[in-house]
Amino acid sequence: MKEKRCEWAENDKLYMDYHDTEWGVPLHDDRKLFEFLILEGAQAGLSWITILRKRDNFRKAFDQFDPHKIILYDEKKINTLMNDAGIIRNRLKIHAAIKNASAFLDIVNMFGSFDAYIWQFTDGVPITNSWTHISEIPPETDVSVAMSKDLKKRGFTFVGPTICYAFMQAIGMVNDHVVTCFRYRELQT
Repeated sequence: MKEKRCEWAENDKLYMDYHDTEWGVPLHDDRKLFEFLILEGAQAGLSWITILRKRDNFRKAFDQFDPHKIILYDEKKINTLMNDAGIIRNRLKIHAAIKNASAFLDIVNMFGSFDAYIWQFTDGVPITNSWTHISEIPPETDVSVAMSKDLKKRGFTFVGPTICYAFMQAIGMVNDHVVTCFRYRELQT
């Protein structure tokens, strides 16, 4: 019998794999958290499948999302990135990644880890919703609004409430799999 999954992930193998193995799984690794934050910002105005198809290229172009390396990017590196067809070539988003790397490292210095900082918005535990249809899932919540405000106050860009909510979904701070999806039940345990 075919397992039922969220409808957004039913028609593309890359989406299926991402849905089945990553989306909604609680994540606590700082480097991966930084990667998702940058990728969610890069996705603004685009579809997530576009980012997934370019994710390996992003990893290579952005030094495996090492914030210590990214903060050192100069105009020469920015121009190299602007000429890299394997990523989203948007100067504002590239500058945001550099600025966000610096803000990220400031948070790590202040809180000990980005993980400790970001998970405080849900008291360290995932929020489990009970949506029956994808149309019920909101684009933002009070928590994502609060996260967005705090990140902006700390110097981040491309972290609006909708981007923050997508980030929360991606890193498992919220379980937004619909209740009929097999991953909804799996992520309960």
